[in-house]
Amino acid sequence: MPKFGPIKRKDLIRYLRQLGFIGPYSGGKHQFMVKEKLKVRIPNPHKSDIGENLLKQILKEIGIDRTKWEDL
Repeated sequence: MPKFGPIKRKDLIRYLRQLGFIGPYSGGKHQFMVKEKLKVRIPNPHKSDIGENLLKQILKEIGIDRTKWEDL
């Protein structure tokens, strides 16, 4: 179960796959993942983790609340 907070990019991708997303695919400036008609951009790899605010924006974009995220 991922706690809500900073997360590594590879872990974000793994959890999005558990939610039914496929990818990541190469896009313009960012990679993205797809689930049916829903498309979410994945942050580029950096030295640090994905911050809590960016994780919150990504989850809002795909319609996942904090409780469901922590239940994965």
